[in-house]
Amino acid sequence: MTTNHLTLLTDLYELTMMQGYFKTGNQDSVVFDAFYRANPDNGGYAICAGLAQIIEYIEQLHFDSSDISYLRSLGMFEEDFLSYLETFHFSGDLYAVPEGTVIFPREPLVKVIAPIMEAQLIETAILNILNHQSLIATKAARVCYAAQGDGVMEFGLRRAQGPDAGVYGARAAVIGGCSGTSNVLCGKLFGIPVKGTHAHSWIMSFPDEFTAFSTYAKYYPESCILLVDTYDTLKSGVPNAIRVFQQMREQGIALVNYGIRMDSGDLAYLSKKARKMLDQAGFFDAVISASNDLDEYLIENLKAQGAAITSWGVGTNLITSKNCPAFGGVYKLAAIQNQQGEFIPKIKLSENTEKVTNPGNKTIYRIYEKDSGKIKADLICLEGEAFDCEKDLRIFDPIETWKYTNLKGGTYTMRRLPVQVFDKGQCIYQSPSVMEIRNYCQQEKDTLWNETKRFAYPSKVYVDLSDELFEMKRQILRGYSK
Repeated sequence: MTTNHLTLLTDLYELTMMQGYFKTGNQDSVVFDAFYRANPDNGGYAICAGLAQIIEYIEQLHFDSSDISYLRSLGMFEEDFLSYLETFHFSGDLYAVPEGTVIFPREPLVKVIAPIMEAQLIETAILNILNHQSLIATKAARVCYAAQGDGVMEFGLRRAQGPDAGVYGARAAVIGGCSGTSNVLCGKLFGIPVKGTHAHSWIMSFPDEFTAFSTYAKYYPESCILLVDTYDTLKSGVPNAIRVFQQMREQGIALVNYGIRMDSGDLAYLSKKARKMLDQAGFFDAVISASNDLDEYLIENLKAQGAAITSWGVGTNLITSKNCPAFGGVYKLAAIQNQQGEFIPKIKLSENTEKVTNPGNKTIYRIYEKDSGKIKADLICLEGEAFDCEKDLRIFDPIETWKYTNLKGGTYTMRRLPVQVFDKGQCIYQSPSVMEIRNYCQQEKDTLWNETKRFAYPSKVYVDLSDELFEMKRQILRGYSK
């Protein structure tokens, strides 16, 4: 699985605009920002994912002979433009928030500085990759929060919307916090732990349930999780699993990573009954794993009922982000460079306040409370602005400006979020491994207040504008109102 050659993974209007820029001689360098406007599931945060695939896409970006032939066949593109495409490559700069970072609406997650034709072409693919993987990583983070430290396995491949979504969705789910995946190809490509048990068909293929269990235990003694709900969970499945565990113990086989899985029924009731039966037989450390259309809300509810489940397999609702199937990221022009090399800010207006963009060449600083290490707010500012954490800082809501906070010097710290990924068309950033990103993401989630993580009416983390950026935006808006 590789992006390899996805140059035509774009909307037609990107190419028609490119030809228009080519014909008019427009080679201006521009700034485009990729950002999103609202957190999935009405949550308090999101998780950024997809940068590694964006890098691979841009590195492979070129038009081969078959691409040129196809575009010629459309009858829309002239020969001089097609000749230009034959030697096309990305020559610009790209900055991005690293994968696994906690993110909030309106922040530039990816910033492209490049000639306008180049910046325009890569819009669609960047959004396709960023939107999908950030959506799944965010969903996984929510599911893992509900699990309260229990292991969560992603196993939604068969329900994913195609192979790409299955592979890169599983990767994103692990970034968000899942401990592994059932997807073997994903495991091979990205060094992710692969996990699994067996299906009901395994049980049904044997003369009886006990024989099926004991045979499985024979071949997989160090990963013996038995599916106990094929016939009757409490009357048959759990007792037969206990018989197998007793047999293994009598044979001197070490009981490691062993237990049961349930895929149907009242999981709270059944897990508590099963736990009691396992404990009475002396198998206190046996895992009780559960699946069956789980999501963060059901897991939270089962936890509240005292379910004795210690491992969760989450499929359809995770890999599809079923109740929030789109991330909603957008890609907007923010500045155009003039002949003097200065970036002239540009703004998109709208009847909807939340759709008015932030102009200029920008970056993001995250503000932390020094004592707790928790996120206080994010600050979008212009490139080149500097801040002194030993000085007082006043931040305010850029829409409801009467809402403000005064931060005392020495009580807060700041961190610049974006890193440079491409410099003049060359990648200068090395993506960490998926498991390294997962560990980083866990540290990132730990900087959130619990009030922001809750599912119902989470506390908002404010994304503010610096004084300089706010004043620039206000002056531009005043100019349009004249």
